[in-house]
Amino acid sequence: MEQKTKAYEKIFLILVFAFFYLPILYVVFFSFNSSKSLTTFTGFSLQWYEKMFKNRTIMESIWYTTSCAVIATVVSTIVGTVTAIGLSKSRKAFREAINQVNNLPLLNPDIVTAIGFMLLFTSLRIRTGFTTMVLAHIAFCIPYVILSIMPKLRTLDPNLAEAALDLGCTPLQALWKVIIPQIMPGIISGALIAFSMSFDDFVISLFTTGPGVNNISIYVYANVKRVNPTINALSAIIVYVITIVLIIVNVVPMIKERNKKKNEQLQNA
Repeated sequence: MEQKTKAYEKIFLILVFAFFYLPILYVVFFSFNSSKSLTTFTGFSLQWYEKMFKNRTIMESIWYTTSCAVIATVVSTIVGTVTAIGLSKSRKAFREAINQVNNLPLLNPDIVTAIGFMLLFTSLRIRTGFTTMVLAHIAFCIPYVILSIMPKLRTLDPNLAEAALDLGCTPLQALWKVIIPQIMPGIISGALIAFSMSFDDFVISLFTTGPGVNNISIYVYANVKRVNPTINALSAIIVYVITIVLIIVNVVPMIKERNKKKNEQLQNA
């Protein structure tokens, strides 16, 4: 009976992975198709990648998407880290109140947040464009960073900062050399979440951007009803980049940990 249950669990797991990853593999596979067909593979070709890089509109959308995501990630990570550290040292009632407010953007539907930003910029008579899109992305990325860092701060010894000050550190040194290294995994995970949320966003970007400023999501939405294989090439490149980043993020710490263990073994020997 247990063996049958385990077999069913494996089959279910395989089906779940197939449901998630087969569409991605399908897009990557047909990005090398020599024809426009999205159902019949007629031969290997890189022509859609070449046309994608020659398409000025696509390259501009990639530039806007990447620039916006990088700026939003850097700013939201810095602001979110400082805010999370400040909240960890605040009174419980104040901290809980701010945490509830911080959760509102996470619980709100994107369309509500998007309309809110649009009305804000309109009421202030701010011309929508790249700047307003970046500001909106920063605003909705900060809560994710705070949410990623707070659990790491809860695990720290509350007397750690005071001990660093007693040993001669200035408040800035205690923050930079003691607190930050301890919560670095939370900061990295928060930054990755912020980058992915900004890079992938469509609804908020659509409502806060202006004429001539389109990110990848808006471009794909505008061309989704057309048979345009360059979108497959664009999607495939995004998959390549994300895969490389994930490999680096996961492999580099493993290599560092392995080298650290080897050095400790050599020192002990």
